[in-house]
Amino acid sequence: MIENVVIERRFRGPPESGNGGYVCGLLGRHYRDAAQVTLRRPPPLDREMTLTGHGGEQLRLMDGDELVAESTNADLLIDVPEPPALEAAIAASRGYVGFTDHHFGGCFVCGPDRRAGDGLRIFAGDVAGSAIVAAPWTPDDSLAGADGRVCREYLWAALDCPGYFSLHTDRPPSLMLLGRFVARVDPVIHPGSTCIVIGWAMGSEGRKHFAGTALFSPAGDCVGSARATWIEIRR
Repeated sequence: MIENVVIERRFRGPPESGNGGYVCGLLGRHYRDAAQVTLRRPPPLDREMTLTGHGGEQLRLMDGDELVAESTNADLLIDVPEPPALEAAIAASRGYVGFTDHHFGGCFVCGPDRRAGDGLRIFAGDVAGSAIVAAPWTPDDSLAGADGRVCREYLWAALDCPGYFSLHTDRPPSLMLLGRFVARVDPVIHPGSTCIVIGWAMGSEGRKHFAGTALFSPAGDCVGSARATWIEIRR
């Protein structure tokens, strides 16, 4: 399998590299079940790269001779909490830490500087009386594939940043980058459907911090879940 990949600037996380969840989704979309994607270096923008390997087995995203990301099949064993009601998710989103303190305000997934129809604008905030963060998400038409449903890579992206903010609900967020992402998605969401995304902390080991995320359809069905490893960048 050989596929040319260009990460357009729209899909950035930091100003000069791709959003981690979206980039992981570019590999993860080739798996029918759960996949593990490891980011080896910041994914460059607006540059043609090559995706090689066997779909559903092992893939490698290469920038010339440099390995950017690699993926493999995975088992995703994760206990997903119950989501809040939509009204509670909307209320939680109003308290989003990123509105006042955000390292990357232009992030495709969670950047408050992105307008509707451009970024995903998933603003996960602390749910009162709970250990989770949550946000509503209504995907727009630009995220749909030929079948009219939201493409897998955008579902992977939606599962990214809420995990980060589950680690930062009561203090200014530390600078962290996604290192590894294990996810499974069911591509059944249509644009215009209001979903709920949740995130929760799963512990830490030194500079590594772990979080879970899940995506729920308007009917309350879990249609995606993930486990993320975030690497704290110490300056």
